[in-house]
Amino acid sequence: MYSFNRFALAAVICALAFPTLAQDKEAKPVLDIYTYDSFAAEWGPGPQLKAGFEKTCGCTVNFTTAEDAISTLRKVQLEGAATKADVVVGLDTATSGEARATGLFAPHGQQLNGLVLPWTDVEFVPFDYGYFAYVYNKEKTPNPPTSFEELIALPASFKIVIEDPRSSTPGLGNVFWIAAAYGDRAPEIWKGLKPHVLTMTRGWSEAYGLFLDGQADMVLSYTTSPAYHAIAEHDDKYAYARFTEGFIPQVEVAGLLKSSDQAELGRKFLAYLVSPEAQKVIPTTNWMYPVIDIGADLPAAFGTPPGKVLALDEASIAANSRAWVDAALAALQ
Repeated sequence: MYSFNRFALAAVICALAFPTLAQDKEAKPVLDIYTYDSFAAEWGPGPQLKAGFEKTCGCTVNFTTAEDAISTLRKVQLEGAATKADVVVGLDTATSGEARATGLFAPHGQQLNGLVLPWTDVEFVPFDYGYFAYVYNKEKTPNPPTSFEELIALPASFKIVIEDPRSSTPGLGNVFWIAAAYGDRAPEIWKGLKPHVLTMTRGWSEAYGLFLDGQADMVLSYTTSPAYHAIAEHDDKYAYARFTEGFIPQVEVAGLLKSSDQAELGRKFLAYLVSPEAQKVIPTTNWMYPVIDIGADLPAAFGTPPGKVLALDEASIAANSRAWVDAALAALQ
């Protein structure tokens, strides 16, 4: 009888406690973030940024992923004002104009002082940057081409892997790179590249995997890709081809949705993204340059950004992007 009474008392205590615990859990706000797969992957910056922000926000960060930034934008466009996303992380300067045109994004409200790159955008906050480049294996390709025109002049047996500009931000960046470097001659350059293109993949991961498998001599990636091999794998045989035309940057950005019911929390996350704590996570997880000076916390293997930088403004991209992509695809057919 004693044991039964003790059990009954425990049951009453549990019955009283469980609703309270459930209410506490429900009261904790959730910040829904849309991003690309590799950002939220266990090896990406997402988990560390989630843990760091949750320590101070009294909230839960929930990632919803798509294959890449373009797919993420398409998801938001499809859902419109009904999207559950509070924040989108991983758009870039090639897609931010299209994102802005949706009218779905709110001003970020951040005082972005101390960035290492000039920034005036009132809707999108930069959190890292890099430069598109062709990566090669120094042991297999000791004398890489130093320009697109040198690449075109090589025997057709010299192969590259590129990404589709309709589904991949590096693929789109490649189109913009050639447009910025060659202007009206861009279709000519694409036609010259055609014999060298082993394949055009949907995304970066597939392309880079083919290159690492030895199926191509170079792959479209980033100037920072060799830093990954040097730091994570202790392998220094990879480098990027130093094209004399210059390099076009990719700045990755985050934005707050107007429809968010966690706007204050979303703005706090945007502020956290450019904090020293978050920026120190970026280089060796997302393998890009941080947007603030983190001093010695940036590994030496990253080197310095390329000297010659090409640029396209948002108005030019908005006016010409589709035509540039169509011309590139037509030349590769």
